[in-house]
Amino acid sequence: MSPSATSDSPELAASPASSGVTELQNAVIRFAGNSQDGIQTIGGLLARLAGRSSREVMTYMTIPSTISGGPSIFQVHLGSGEVLSAGDESDFLFAFYQHSYDSHIGSLRPGGICIYDTDNVQEVKSDLDALHVGIPITSATVEALGGSSRERGKNLFALGLVTQIFKLNKEKVIGLVSKQFGGKNEDVLRNAMLAFDAGFAYPVGDLLKVEYELQQGRGSAVDKVTTDGNTAMVLGLLAGGVRYGAAYPITPWSTIMEQLRVELPKYGGLFVQAEDELAAVAMALGFAYSGHVSVTGSSGPGLSLKMEALSYATMAELPLVVINVQRGGPSTGLPTSVEQSDLMQAIYGSHGDCPRIVLAPKNVADCFYIAVEACELARKYSCPVFVLTDMALASRIEAFEQPDLAALVHEPVLDLSPRGEEFKPYPLDGLTRHAAPGSPMTAGKYPVVTGLEHDEWGHPSANPGIHQKMTERRREKIKAFGATLPKPEIYGDASGEALIVGWGSTWGPIREAVERLRAAGRQVGCIHLRHLNPMPNGMEEIFASYANVLVVEMNDEGLYGQGQLATLLRARHCDPKIRSICKTDGLNYRVRDIVSRVEAAIAG
Repeated sequence: MSPSATSDSPELAASPASSGVTELQNAVIRFAGNSQDGIQTIGGLLARLAGRSSREVMTYMTIPSTISGGPSIFQVHLGSGEVLSAGDESDFLFAFYQHSYDSHIGSLRPGGICIYDTDNVQEVKSDLDALHVGIPITSATVEALGGSSRERGKNLFALGLVTQIFKLNKEKVIGLVSKQFGGKNEDVLRNAMLAFDAGFAYPVGDLLKVEYELQQGRGSAVDKVTTDGNTAMVLGLLAGGVRYGAAYPITPWSTIMEQLRVELPKYGGLFVQAEDELAAVAMALGFAYSGHVSVTGSSGPGLSLKMEALSYATMAELPLVVINVQRGGPSTGLPTSVEQSDLMQAIYGSHGDCPRIVLAPKNVADCFYIAVEACELARKYSCPVFVLTDMALASRIEAFEQPDLAALVHEPVLDLSPRGEEFKPYPLDGLTRHAAPGSPMTAGKYPVVTGLEHDEWGHPSANPGIHQKMTERRREKIKAFGATLPKPEIYGDASGEALIVGWGSTWGPIREAVERLRAAGRQVGCIHLRHLNPMPNGMEEIFASYANVLVVEMNDEGLYGQGQLATLLRARHCDPKIRSICKTDGLNYRVRDIVSRVEAAIAG
């Protein structure tokens, strides 16, 4: 094992400690097996342990799209400093099967360590620059459990190995295991602990010949939150004041829906699982009509089915948060893989002119904050607000600082106060202000909410002049919001050879790519867009300082050679140096891939 990182593989940073133990600042651990083996469970436990040990953490996993399961991985990147990506290469590979070894040994960095199950892996590539350590994981687990659960529990055996190898806090790990399995049958928890103890006691140190210890993080672990993006989104919706919603299940949105069904009743709210997508969005619009900011959500195919009703939401100007957890498409496509190909759908998917706000979180923490912001914007501008998250953020686990809830939480109060004669829900000279059903109208004239074009009271009107003015006011309020947005902050060089532009979950890999490119002598910077419609003003001033503007996104370059965000930027700024770096393989961007493609674009 190399004692220090190289410029090509910076994921593992190590230094020899005075005690003879090699201290690691960063370690990327990949578990490769089948989805039935529970490798997501141990990966999640390690990630949560990192959050309780003031370490940074980022995870990555693949899930088979078939009900019967199949090959799966869970990768954990632990670090004592800032962790921006899940790691291009793994430092430690745990291979449970021959197919796991064959498929993932190439992901191991030179000098890395492969721990494989000798009960299932028969052939290893001894010529590789890697230390191979064979352990009978399956049979040792069966022996520890007395054959009572066959192979079940080998994930916990592997967790015991990891706890021993990296000298993790055993008591904290046991506490997490107990919490994970404590609600199940007592035999389940007992078997889990037997498997863990067997792995922890296995003499793997004699085989490694080197002792490792992960350094503690530089901050306090007291206020750390460790969770996945979908859970962070749920917490943000609750903090933002959402109490009502409706949806239909679809991967990878479903966990948001399931958590809202459990949590909203605790706050006096309600979440309905409807019979289909159209019914779901119609119910959510009903909640919004009644005076509440409501939520609906889905993935790309489900959003397509909602679009007719979402046009109604724009015309009626109702406060609705719409979450799209993007996945590979089209159609059912790659339901458990990542993609960013729903941007145009979110902005232009409905019929007619339907201006709406579209946001995208950059990491797991931002899933929380952007959900809060979406609620605020839906309330202020009384319009649909789309949030484009994706499969990578939905399932990724990260640790982040505890939000200032006292400053962020919105307690919703239904306004049923009387409205005077001057009240108009759709004033030509102001923002939309609905009156919840049941609000007294002192003048005796009551407003209407309809999908038809209407006057300032909401009463249907086919007058050409009114339609023109109402179309303009729906557009101008979105433009007014855009005018409040600051220019994106530049990370890296403020001028030079290339500016990298990203959105969504590409944030971390792009920033790390900028660091590597600058370390290699390139003059490179990056900006990241959280607000995609409307976009901030003044970006042309940023673009003017760079020879190349390269938009990194996970969608296809299309018929004219540009990805979806790049197409929008080129249309707005008419700048031919805006070009695309695209891919649609269903995988997250590796840092080195961004680096190589940026270098090629500069050279070309």
